[in-house]
Amino acid sequence: MASVDGVRPRVVLDLERLRHINCGLGRFCLNLAKALLEPGERSSAACLIDPVLFLPQRAGCSLEPLVSALRPRRLAVPAIRKEAFVRWMRPLARPFLRRSRVDLWHVTHQLSKYLPVDPRVPVLLTIHDLNFLHDAEHRDTPARIARKLAGIQKKIDRAAAITTVSQFTADDVRAHLDVGDTPIHVIPNGMTAPPQASFQRPAFLSSGPFLLSIGNCLWHKNFHTLLGMLENLPGCRLVIAGKKATPYGRFLEEEIARRGLGSRVVMPGEVSDGDRQWLYEHCEAFLFPSLAEGFGFPVLEAMQAGKPVFCSRRTSLPEVAGNAGFFFESFEPSSMAETFQRGMQTVRHTEGFSARQMAHAAHYSWDASADSYRRVYQAITRGEDADVGMPSPVALGQDAACAV
Repeated sequence: MASVDGVRPRVVLDLERLRHINCGLGRFCLNLAKALLEPGERSSAACLIDPVLFLPQRAGCSLEPLVSALRPRRLAVPAIRKEAFVRWMRPLARPFLRRSRVDLWHVTHQLSKYLPVDPRVPVLLTIHDLNFLHDAEHRDTPARIARKLAGIQKKIDRAAAITTVSQFTADDVRAHLDVGDTPIHVIPNGMTAPPQASFQRPAFLSSGPFLLSIGNCLWHKNFHTLLGMLENLPGCRLVIAGKKATPYGRFLEEEIARRGLGSRVVMPGEVSDGDRQWLYEHCEAFLFPSLAEGFGFPVLEAMQAGKPVFCSRRTSLPEVAGNAGFFFESFEPSSMAETFQRGMQTVRHTEGFSARQMAHAAHYSWDASADSYRRVYQAITRGEDADVGMPSPVALGQDAACAV
């Protein structure tokens, strides 16, 4: 990929969130940077950039050995570079700014506090979700919602183009923010190879079959609906793995005790990567009734293990699960139980079901995502329209409904 002067475009990648490597945005930055720095077999060798890594000094270790081998340019992340400071200095500094050597600045998430000092440098903005519009935590706080929207709007006003990780998020952005003529490109996230599963059953789980749900205990995860469902499924056990030291986590534990489900519901809290993978590989099915997801990695992680997935039809989940998922049409306990029983009957009578689930998850590749980002970089630096169309994912017997 070349800029207008025949030189590979110099693109700043905002990797500041690598300081929080275990959060979703940190993992996004890590995986995208790896795919951009070291194109894989499915990546186009013709689409190259000259990357500049904007990341904390101590966060570079997460990209080793690529950083050591390729020695890309780096920018430090001092607090003085935050937009809260820079926006006041920019008008004063502009008359003295030399022409920037940067062709594009990629703001990799809508919460970023950093923008280029030079207002002439084009910006690509990635928006992962507007989940605060859809969860109960924010529903009764319109002033808080307005502040969050205003902060994102400022970045949109600065952007030459926008990318989102799902079509749902793209539609959400258009519905609640003023994008004007700024193009929006949908580039789904990729999937990494699963970690090595633990060699034995986790100590917190006794023998026998179980259902699984995973996620930090926050209200929008909607885990409590699974308790009512479980009461309609005699003999079934459920593991809810994820951070539970939260108000919603305490509510769930109280509900489990009140309903007398203590022997059938296990909440181990946060688990290791190995134990998490063991749970995926050995559960009967994965349940995900979440009300708000920008993408929904757990759905694909369960499919990667060949498991049936039952999830809500909210936000991006129908798009990501496609026709490979089963959907709760209601959160009424008997309806959820009926959906589960019908779905498991389909699983038992569908030859090659696990392989089809795995094929669906395998569609989501970081190499393919990185290629799409390169095409957007190229379009912006050349002043062209970007074509980032990606093939429909493999689904359960037919094309999925995922619109990309």
